[in-house]
Amino acid sequence: MPGGEHIERAPSMYMQVARRIAADIRQGIYQPDDVLPSETQMMDKYGVGRHTVRSAMAELRRTGLVDSRQGKGSIVLRAGGGLPAISIDRSTSRATSGRWQFPQAGRADVPTVTRTALAGPPALLLGQEGLDAIKVVVRTVQDPDSGASWSHRVFIPMATIAAVPALAEHADTEVEDVYQRLGAAGMNLSITDHVTARAPYPEERVAFALGDAIPLLITYRVATDVDQGRPILCEELKASAATCWLSFPITPTPPAPTARSLRP
Repeated sequence: MPGGEHIERAPSMYMQVARRIAADIRQGIYQPDDVLPSETQMMDKYGVGRHTVRSAMAELRRTGLVDSRQGKGSIVLRAGGGLPAISIDRSTSRATSGRWQFPQAGRADVPTVTRTALAGPPALLLGQEGLDAIKVVVRTVQDPDSGASWSHRVFIPMATIAAVPALAEHADTEVEDVYQRLGAAGMNLSITDHVTARAPYPEERVAFALGDAIPLLITYRVATDVDQGRPILCEELKASAATCWLSFPITPTPPAPTARSLRP
């Protein structure tokens, strides 16, 4: 076969090709958003067959270096060289009045409210697997230029609805209003975020326009009634790890005054 960069005939030949291309990407020969050579061009360049090239590209997609775009070919991704386009602020705070405050985000869809049986991580975190809850779903789009988007769901168990009946009528309001109603009902709340990532399911890949190697970023925020020692609400946020990252501003708790500092 023609070409000047032939690969030795050895086991895992596709890995040798993948390593060569990965090295070219790291060295800047291929820049982010560049289109890689076609399969035929790579076959000629490395002196290998089509199956080997396709296996090498699959490996590069798996490691997040490239993505395949229909009609365009294989595109070099921004791997480790910068931050995603959108930072999702996941901070929480309380005003001196006791009111909960959350960052505001624009909405693309009207919230939908349905009744559901709890399952999966929200059910496990709430300790109510199989029990009924109200589910509020919002899909938010922040940046049309980058395509960054995320979905937000709130699960309110029926046990929580029974304790705060007003939530049944106002579940589709801003999430901070839900927290205000819980506080107004006398609940002393604490909040814990659980962050994870996984490969998207097929329907999620379509909904978030994810490439083969892009993981789904997920955070589960659980509100707990401190006095009762039980979780009462779970928020779920999903976003593409290629376009979104999560920000958790942390304010250190002031140290308790020492005996020396209390002296006049």
